[in-house]
Amino acid sequence: MKTPFFCLGLCAFLFFACTSVEEEAQLADLIQAYEDYEAYDDETYPLGLPTRERYKKTAEFADSLLQEVKALNPDELEESEAISAQLLAFVLQDRIDYYSYERFLNPLLSDSGFHVSWPYMVRPITNYEQAKKYLKKLNALPAYVDHQLVNIREGLKKGVSQPKVIFKGYESTYEDHIVSDIEESYFYSPFKNLPETLTGLQKDSVLTAAEEVIKNKVIPQYERIKIFFEEEYFPVTRTSIGVSETPGGQDYYQNRINFYTTSDKYTADDIHQIGLSEVARIRAAMKEIIDEVEFDGSFDDFLAFLRTDPQFYAKTPEELLMIARDMAKRADEQLPRFFKTLPRQPYGVAPVPASIAPKYTGGRYVGSESGGTDPGYYWVNTYDLPSRPLYTLPSLTVHEAVPGHHLQGALNQELGDSIPQFRKDLYLSAYGEGWGLYTEFLAEEMGMYTTPYEHFGKLTYEMWRAARLVVDTGIHAKGWTRDQVVDFMASNTALSLHEINTETDRYISWPGQALSYKIGELKIRELRKKAKEELGADFDIREFHEVILGQGTVTLDLLEKRVNQYILINKKIEDG
Repeated sequence: MKTPFFCLGLCAFLFFACTSVEEEAQLADLIQAYEDYEAYDDETYPLGLPTRERYKKTAEFADSLLQEVKALNPDELEESEAISAQLLAFVLQDRIDYYSYERFLNPLLSDSGFHVSWPYMVRPITNYEQAKKYLKKLNALPAYVDHQLVNIREGLKKGVSQPKVIFKGYESTYEDHIVSDIEESYFYSPFKNLPETLTGLQKDSVLTAAEEVIKNKVIPQYERIKIFFEEEYFPVTRTSIGVSETPGGQDYYQNRINFYTTSDKYTADDIHQIGLSEVARIRAAMKEIIDEVEFDGSFDDFLAFLRTDPQFYAKTPEELLMIARDMAKRADEQLPRFFKTLPRQPYGVAPVPASIAPKYTGGRYVGSESGGTDPGYYWVNTYDLPSRPLYTLPSLTVHEAVPGHHLQGALNQELGDSIPQFRKDLYLSAYGEGWGLYTEFLAEEMGMYTTPYEHFGKLTYEMWRAARLVVDTGIHAKGWTRDQVVDFMASNTALSLHEINTETDRYISWPGQALSYKIGELKIRELRKKAKEELGADFDIREFHEVILGQGTVTLDLLEKRVNQYILINKKIEDG
């Protein structure tokens, strides 16, 4: 058996450390050791190997590397290297926590899960190597399912599972893939448009292999999953909804708060109070718009009007996509006014795949697997059109496409050799989702909101994220019921009742993640306000955004440090 390359990297590091190599060289070796480990793991296990032993070994490797990272002297590192060291430590700690909290025993979310993630690997095939790689993943499904079911069954025995209440409509996540005609399988779709660069022999072999693997492995695995959920899982899974009510759940929830806010400064009580304060502020702004349009009725009446009046809804999926594409192009036009650096990577606007749409959010950004010229996609959910209001579409579009996730994510990939690969691949919600929500605020300056109702839609999306602070902590730390969550969301936002229900299930199943949006956005807006007040007429919005985006994904503490340095440097220039 050949020695994995990551071991060589780690051995090299130990040698250099013993001979007192400079801090940056030591850091470079640590990063290389980590990236080699991840690359070896990905190549060896195309879908991952979800076994306890694998997660244990990963945690042990991460712990040994983390101790070495902590031994570095950050004062002897340049800014980018110091950021790399802190981010590497953050990532390594989460690898350790993944194992210590046994998160692998519960690989399910209300709109996601180990079997729901498979459609994400369905991409257009542009060459023969991509076809072979995709087929390799499909062939790995049976073994992958074997291990996942072992973990889930262990989780059930330990009381670590998802509440039964979130699984209403979950059957679509597996039944939609149980088809009698192989060519109707979503997993077969990439094979319908094979590139002309494949030879006739290659096409024949690919199509034969595709039919065989989908017939004999993909479809049978979804049949197996259906039986497991309906006969084993749903009848015995828990009825309580808060993670704090599971074994070790209170400590785990605080761990998730720390991870998703990239900070150890917040408790559940802190965040709950921030949420209540923001809800009150935003509700007052909403009331001003209701008065502006001279609506005759209460706040609740206005929300009911927005949810039911046909003028606020597209009539066909094609119309909804057309409007979303128009808004995306309007946003594209405004980018040079606000950004010095724009990404080279394109993006498309496409519908959420039908197989996952019923339990999916209103829209989401799906990045390119390979980067470069391959596009990312702004997915728009065209399922159940009466739950997809047009007045929130500008906010959704800027958040998911530009200047939100596509712009930030593409720029992160295009930073070149200035940052290591693990940072290009890193996504931290407090930064990424905080940026996405900040761009909804920025879109007002971009002229994206053209009617009072779209302004109200912007506020209802902001209210949605503020309400998340209240309901997520309510669910997982304060014993709230599902009905309490739905009532709070319905009485404070103009989201459709369908979306409120799908979002509520998401918060129940994914503790802490919903906190990242508003906490991150508040920090970015706070830093912008500080920079503007201290720099006055010298404040340049394009320069500010360059500082926010210039080092890619960072923690909120690192972001604050960068902005403070930017302010200090510019004040010195002004004084000098």
